[in-house]
Amino acid sequence: MTTPTRLNIRQTLFSVAAAFFGVQSSNVRKRDFEQGNPIAFMIAGALMTAVVAGIFYAGVQGVLVYSGL
Repeated sequence: MTTPTRLNIRQTLFSVAAAFFGVQSSNVRKRDFEQGNPIAFMIAGALMTAVVAGIFYAGVQGVLVYSGL
């Protein structure tokens, strides 16, 4: 019996991005639970949350500067 292969960084990031936006398929979700590393998913999720929050923050700051507030 062979051991299942681990997900690479690219697969982990794409999986987290798909789950983040709610478009992940059930086959990919099953693969993630069988082959994924929970710590890698937590780190990728935290980083993605920080990136999205930073984008929102920068966008709001840009609007405030543009409007003169």
